Amino acid sequence: MALTDIAVRNAKPGAKAIKLADGNGMFLLITPAGGKLWRLKYRVDGSEKLLAMGAYPEISLGEARRRREEARELIALGKDPSREKQRDKVRARIAAADTFKAICDEFCDKRRRDGTKGWAPATAIRSEYLLSLVCGSIGKLPISEIEPADVLAAIRRIEGKGKLESARRSLQLAGAVFRYAVATARLASDPTRDLRGALTAPTVTHYGAITDAKKVGQLLRAIDDYEGSGITKLALQIAPHVFVRPGELRHAEWGEFDLDGALWIIPAGKMKMRKAHHVPLSRQSVALFREVQAITGPSGYVFPSIRTRTRPMSENTINAGLRRLGYASDEMTGHGFRAMASTLLNESGKWHPDAIERALAHGDSDKVRAAYHRGAHWKERVDMAQWWSDYLDNLRGSGAVVVFPQIAVA
Repeated sequence: MALTDIAVRNAKPGAKAIKLADGNGMFLLITPAGGKLWRLKYRVDGSEKLLAMGAYPEISLGEARRRREEARELIALGKDPSREKQRDKVRARIAAADTFKAICDEFCDKRRRDGTKGWAPATAIRSEYLLSLVCGSIGKLPISEIEPADVLAAIRRIEGKGKLESARRSLQLAGAVFRYAVATARLASDPTRDLRGALTAPTVTHYGAITDAKKVGQLLRAIDDYEGSGITKLALQIAPHVFVRPGELRHAEWGEFDLDGALWIIPAGKMKMRKAHHVPLSRQSVALFREVQAITGPSGYVFPSIRTRTRPMSENTINAGLRRLGYASDEMTGHGFRAMASTLLNESGKWHPDAIERALAHGDSDKVRAAYHRGAHWKERVDMAQWWSDYLDNLRGSGAVVVFPQIAVA
């Protein structure tokens, strides 16, 4: 006879365990201590088994019957309900461990070690910081439970602080994490795919750069009069000669230099394009690096942090030095030395544009073309490096501006 709610509620314990049957193998087990437990007796492959389906009153009679029918459907398909229950627990435990933060950490670790496509150190630091902003909102959630609205709310918090570019980039990186979870079979689809256009587009701003020759001379003279840290002054003096990216300069290590051979080889792991970059050094550059070497050499970082030699100088050091000289961020930045060199070298008409591009370490999508240019323009780059330093000395010294003839470069 089937059970009723009243019968289940009023059932009393006895000296021994009592079983009240409900039909189709389900019964209520009443323990001597008063516990009321739903159980299902069934057979799979000829073996009798018992499935625990919860305790009353947390699991009502109606819910217990629903679970019984689900179990019977599995049995009809040749599956063992007890084994499926164990698998569900394992899946739930894995899902709980696969939080957005955990997969973020896994993704970032992979991108750091991703061979020639791996993140450069500066890119890794920036990307991990941006993802941490998202993790503040959804980091503890299982990634399989995150919906588009959750991601949008997290990104809106960043956007609400006026950080429009950070919000845009954080959304891109979050999407990359979700797609990584899809690729590793922990998520069905990327919840950010439908969020395109949801954010306010940031206004594109360019790095402040001085490209007027007369003003370049004024800047160089100002740097020579810099009264701050000696190492910062030397970094400011070297930056216009080598015009590498600020991160590449501050992460430079003495083991990368052959000052006798006037060569600096930046390893692929430190380059934005993930390819080793050879920088020919002018006589002026070598002399400046020897000054630095006398202070920070012969090993370790060329420009170490003021707090510890195990880390490079802060990414803000050069920009802070320029601010101290009176240059606002929209006038001149550490990155602006590259635009300065690119503009004036191209305006000179003396150098092949491909040689200038190679000196700036800009990528070339054509691998054959890129390999050819590395060899074909090396001597020209060596000559260009010396000419450029001599030109900077001319601008610094007399302040006279060389008027370049308009030469068409083939």
